[in-house]
Amino acid sequence: MGNFKQIYLQLVFGTKHREPVILEEHEKELYKYIWGIINKKGCKLYRINGMPDHIHIFSDLHPSISLHNIVKDIKIASNIWIKESGLFPDFKAWQKGYGAFTVQHSGKDVMIDYLINQKEHHKIETFEDEFVRLLIDHGVAFNPKFLFD
Repeated sequence: MGNFKQIYLQLVFGTKHREPVILEEHEKELYKYIWGIINKKGCKLYRINGMPDHIHIFSDLHPSISLHNIVKDIKIASNIWIKESGLFPDFKAWQKGYGAFTVQHSGKDVMIDYLINQKEHHKIETFEDEFVRLLIDHGVAFNPKFLFD
């Protein structure tokens, strides 16, 4: 029998101290760079979007790479690119943690639409409230004391 997989992930992580430093006028360049990182790892990006203080990535996960390594690679490489590009002068770093949530195939289009509409969504729900909701919706145990660094 061959190997078969379908692993959709929503990755969410913020800027250090959730500072609003991802400038909208340059975010597409950042997203294209992150798409390149994901693509080189053999994963497929379905959608990326965010706000000045965090990003959401919806992609699949290639079986040859671990969740930890894809997040680490995205954060390290994009951190270097952001600082070298000079496009985000107030960016210091990404926050240490991240959220990773699985998405069913039947929810793929809903997730894509959700990420397309991030700016509208965040007029109603803060990043902190959204992240806590994601944890609860996915049954992830957490201590609120350690949520945001």
